[in-house]
Amino acid sequence: MTNQAPTASPLAGDPRFSGLLDAAHALQPKTVALRRQLHQHPEQGLELPLTQAAVLSALEGLDLRVHTGQKVGSVIGVLEGARPGPTVLLRGDMDALPLQEDTGLAFASQTEGTMHACGHDTHVAMLASAARLLAERRDQLAGTVVFMFQPGEEGHYGAKFMLDEGLLDVADRPVDKALALHITSKETSGVLRSRPGPIMASANSFTIRITGKGGHASNPSDAVDPVVAAAAMVGALQTVVTRRISVFEPTVLTIARISAGTTSNIIPETAELEGTLRTLSEASRATMLAEIPRVCAQIAAAHGCTTTFEVDAGYPVTVNDDEVADRVHDIARATLGSMHVNPMTNPLMGAEDWSYVLQRVPGAMAFLGACPPGVDPDEAAPNHSNRVHFDESALPHGVSTYAAFALDMLR
Repeated sequence: MTNQAPTASPLAGDPRFSGLLDAAHALQPKTVALRRQLHQHPEQGLELPLTQAAVLSALEGLDLRVHTGQKVGSVIGVLEGARPGPTVLLRGDMDALPLQEDTGLAFASQTEGTMHACGHDTHVAMLASAARLLAERRDQLAGTVVFMFQPGEEGHYGAKFMLDEGLLDVADRPVDKALALHITSKETSGVLRSRPGPIMASANSFTIRITGKGGHASNPSDAVDPVVAAAAMVGALQTVVTRRISVFEPTVLTIARISAGTTSNIIPETAELEGTLRTLSEASRATMLAEIPRVCAQIAAAHGCTTTFEVDAGYPVTVNDDEVADRVHDIARATLGSMHVNPMTNPLMGAEDWSYVLQRVPGAMAFLGACPPGVDPDEAAPNHSNRVHFDESALPHGVSTYAAFALDMLR
C-alpha cells in the first residue's frame, strides 16, 4: 500500500463537523451491539428477515419515514431536514457469504455455512448510528438524507433491485450525491481511502463448453479430444489480454475451473472451462466479451471440436465522481484528522453493485481500514476469508464520515 504525507483539509475547523467523532464514539455501544447481533445471525441473498428486523428496530424512534422492499428484504429510511434542499443517499449493504466462520470470536456466526466475511454487518451498524447522529442534527440539514440498507450485494444484484423499486424517488427531490463505505482488514484501523474515477472493476463469470468425440485413451486418433482443445484455450486467452487490450487498461482474465473426464483411460466427449473477467473500462469489457468466444471457437475448430459460451451479466465498473471523491477526502480530514486519510493510488479488481447507483448519481465509494490491533495489514486475513476479523474501534470513523458527508452536502 502507498502512504502519502498528510494533507490539510480546506474544511478544517468547520463547525458542522465539530464533535461528530466524539458523538460517534458515544454511540459505540449501540453500534457494536447491532454489529455483533448481525454477525451472530448472518443471512445470504435478497431476503434477510432477521437482518431487516434488526435494522427496523435500530431505526425505531428516529424521525424517519421508513420503507421496506416489495421484492427484496431492503430497508430505506428518509430523513427530512429542517429546510428544503438537495437529497443525499448513504448506503450500507446487509448480506453475508456462504462460508463457515473460523475466527474464534465470542460473537461468531451461529448459522452453519454462513458468515459476515465481507464486513456488511459493520456497514449496517455504522449506517444505523449515522442515521441517529443526523436525526439529532436535523435542524442543521437543508435537504433530505436517504439511508439505503441493501440486501444481495454478494452477486445477487440487490442495488439494481432497489433502483428498480424506486430507490431514487423516495424523496421529494432526486438524489444529488451518494456515498457508500466499505470496511477492509487490509488497511490500518480508522484510515479512510478513496480515489477519483474507477475504484473497482467490472465482473463477468463465463463458462466455455467444448464438445468433441469420446474414445479410448490408448487410441486418440479415433477420438476428438476436447481436453487438448481446452488446454490450448487457457494459454490463448491470456494472449488475447496482452495483444488486444492496451497495457494502460488493466484487465484480468482467470480460468479458475477446468473439468473433463471420469478416469485415466477414457477420452471424454466434453470439457468445460469456467472463469472470471475483470476490467476497469466498459470498452475493454466489451472487447474481451467478444474476443473470448471468438478465439475459443476458432481453437475448437482447429481441433475438430465445437464450443458454446455462456456469460453472466456481471456488475459494471464502479466509477467514483472525481469531485465527490476528493470532497470525501476533505470531509474525512476535517472529521477524522489528516493522519486518517490516505488516498488510493490504484483501484481494486473486485466488483460492487454500488456501481449501478454511481451510473445514475454522482457519488463515491470509500474504504475504511479496520485491521485488528497488533496485526500487520499485509498479513491480516482479507475480506472473504473464513478468518477475517475487523477492529471495531474503527466504526466511529465510519459513522462520523457518513454523517459529515450528509451535513456537508446539505449545508
